[in-house]
Amino acid sequence: MRKILAILFSFCSGFVVAQVAPVAKEKIPDSVKIGVLDEVVISASRVMEKLLQSPVSIQKVNEKYFRSAPAPGFFDALENVQGVQMITPSLGFKVINARGFANTTNVRFAQLVDGMDVQSPHIGGPIGNALGPTDLDIENVEIIPGVASALYGMNTINGLADFATKNPFTSEGIMVQQKTGITHLGDSNSSAKIFSETSLRIAKIVSPKFAFKINGSFSKGYDWIADDHSDLNPNANISTNLTGYDNPARDLVNGYGNESSDRKTITLQGKSYVVSRTGYYEKQVVDYSLQNIKADVGLYYKLSAKSSIVYLFHMALLDNVYQRANRFRLQNYFIQQHGIQFQSPSVHAKVYFNNENTGKSYNLRSMAENIDRDYKPDNTWYADYTTAFNNATTAGKTAADAHREARAAADAGRFQPGTDAFKNSMDKLKNTNNWDYGAALRVKASFVQAEAQVNLTEEWLSGLKKNAGLEILTGIDSRTYIIVPDGNYFINPEKGKTYSNIVYGKTGGFASLTKTFFHNTLKFGATLRADKNDYFPLAWNPRFTCVYSPTYKHNFRLSFQSGYRYPSIFEAYSNINSGGVKRVGGLPVMSNGIFENAWLATSISAFQAAVLKDINQNGLTKNNAIIKNQGVLKKNPYTYIKPEHIQSFEAGYKGLFFDGKLFVDADFYFNNYHSFIAQANMNVPNTQQADSIPFYLYDKTKQNQYRMWTNSQTSVYNYGFTFGLTYHFAKGYNVNANTSYAKLQKSSNEDGLEDGFNTPQWITNIGIYNENIYKNIGAGLSFKWQDAYYWQSFLVNGNTPAYSSVDAQISYTITRVKLKIKLGATNLLNHYYRSFLGGPEIGGLYYTTLTYGIK
Repeated sequence: MRKILAILFSFCSGFVVAQVAPVAKEKIPDSVKIGVLDEVVISASRVMEKLLQSPVSIQKVNEKYFRSAPAPGFFDALENVQGVQMITPSLGFKVINARGFANTTNVRFAQLVDGMDVQSPHIGGPIGNALGPTDLDIENVEIIPGVASALYGMNTINGLADFATKNPFTSEGIMVQQKTGITHLGDSNSSAKIFSETSLRIAKIVSPKFAFKINGSFSKGYDWIADDHSDLNPNANISTNLTGYDNPARDLVNGYGNESSDRKTITLQGKSYVVSRTGYYEKQVVDYSLQNIKADVGLYYKLSAKSSIVYLFHMALLDNVYQRANRFRLQNYFIQQHGIQFQSPSVHAKVYFNNENTGKSYNLRSMAENIDRDYKPDNTWYADYTTAFNNATTAGKTAADAHREARAAADAGRFQPGTDAFKNSMDKLKNTNNWDYGAALRVKASFVQAEAQVNLTEEWLSGLKKNAGLEILTGIDSRTYIIVPDGNYFINPEKGKTYSNIVYGKTGGFASLTKTFFHNTLKFGATLRADKNDYFPLAWNPRFTCVYSPTYKHNFRLSFQSGYRYPSIFEAYSNINSGGVKRVGGLPVMSNGIFENAWLATSISAFQAAVLKDINQNGLTKNNAIIKNQGVLKKNPYTYIKPEHIQSFEAGYKGLFFDGKLFVDADFYFNNYHSFIAQANMNVPNTQQADSIPFYLYDKTKQNQYRMWTNSQTSVYNYGFTFGLTYHFAKGYNVNANTSYAKLQKSSNEDGLEDGFNTPQWITNIGIYNENIYKNIGAGLSFKWQDAYYWQSFLVNGNTPAYSSVDAQISYTITRVKLKIKLGATNLLNHYYRSFLGGPEIGGLYYTTLTYGIK
């Protein structure tokens, strides 16, 4: 850290020495004044400042960009923004990330609407744009692709996106939008399906002091289908030469009920085989119908010409597919937010409340495996399998054929999709809130956030700002989570309080100082933040920035900052029984005694495979094989969870060329992560007698399996850059091109537990847009290419293929009746692709949007 600060100081000091006299004032072309030069941002420093002079990387896109973009909605259009990676677990659920370590529940990247976090409390991140604004109410989006912890605290070590909505005082009227599309063309798993979204916005100024707005949206469609049949367990029976379709322990990516907890090692005709239950495909146990009902209300009251108070309410009721370590069907999932904000030139304060209820949601894996068990318990099924296998081999069948006949016999009478028995079993399991024999997800959780910031030099100490170029900003915030224990997902660990609410929170504050020098050509900034969590000691996050602007056209920046991420409530308090594996939160109050007595599951699997090989190929007895291979077993080295930490260095440039027609934006970053929060599989034998432990760890019935939240012991480095060009041609044509590069570099102390980087090395976007090509006819065309990358998760690990996609739109505005017609397509060529492994295949969406406005 000292070396980084020294570099930062030397870099900026060099500018100070060089800048001994003010730069001559240049004439600013009108084209620049109305474009990038006048663009301001707030998120980078929590105060208004020029986009060009922002001290950290920030991207801003507005209504003009959204109107021209070949995307069905504003949220979809963010995928082509410089530095942004977006993955798609569902048609109704997309996840934004930046600078690496993406996952389907992105707890490292915050999503705000009008400055308020819209995360679902128990998930720790937002469900796409479910609680966000509609296309009719969005004004602009600011994205910080990188650490923002010093100013924002929790969940921002990868960045944040802030969605600003329209103010009814400046955007009055009634607007209606109807979006109709078609999906699943050429899909082998589905016929073509209709997608529909209807949106309404009403905004009214009631008096000079009071205005309100109401937004509503109803969308309905059919979700993308996940149906990957790749085998995740191909070598389970390699010692008996049973591979491919002959492998009786196949574990398909999107087939559930045949995972590790649904397998046994059984001895048949003198050989040991790993055999799994049959399970079901995802498409057999999920309803892919998609629906989202959302609404919001804003009440705006002006206390004075410069101060106001605002009440905001958002709600969403949705059905779609969500993914964490497993995939889930969210059914009647309800989330809401209430917030009150006060704003004046010097003081911004807000209090808001987020609440979620998972409704009738369920776990797809638990559903599949427990339908099998509802039909026939494991012990009975394996006994039937053994009998049928022995009969088949006695009749002269090969081992592969005998296994097939054994499975058919054991599955006789099994519940088949589409039958009443299957439906009745599903209905029962949907309402059974224990994943050992049910599938229901029944969570109720909330959080309350209160925060305030004061700009001391805006009004009270304005002389410092005017005469000394000094700006002082302070802030404080507090967040408290309230979890209602359900007996399955969460329990209260305190003795005698199993079903009492769990309370988990943190408080933090910051002070920020910015100083300009030499006629505002040089700007230094320093921020220090302190955070205190209920279970962890005080943590400090500094940020140091320097911006050098020799002219208005050219702006260079350097920054260093650090950040912490505290465990989400799921990572801290979870207590789930899932198919024989218990997932436990990493706090000592939840997991006391497990870490100390556990053995790594990876070593147990390797140990069991080695024993199998010696039994089947080398003729050893089971006991002798266990004794021979016990050295393969490894004691668990991990311990109780602690906060995740990052240190980040960044350099960047924003500049204008050719009289402001060309905008150049570039940045480079280097990150150092410590104590990644991740999960580790470990088993605890039902004995502590040393010489008996290997025998217990060979027998699944004599050990307890856990998936524990803990920290990686690896220090991880990643670096990368982004580069973007925007050129404004004559007659309203705009061309955008950007590329992102991201590289993971681990230290030598690798333990294999670090979270998946899950990021393509290269992402490239190119687009051309014009809102008015000829007589109110507009069009947009974009191309995206994404490199292949390695995806790492508890559902599946492997290479995600590279893909490219073309999006297009053409629009016509009938000004006389204020009607805009837009015809568009995403993935125009309909080349199906996956944005990550385990997720759905994404095809083309072909749509028409009609937008009608009444001023």
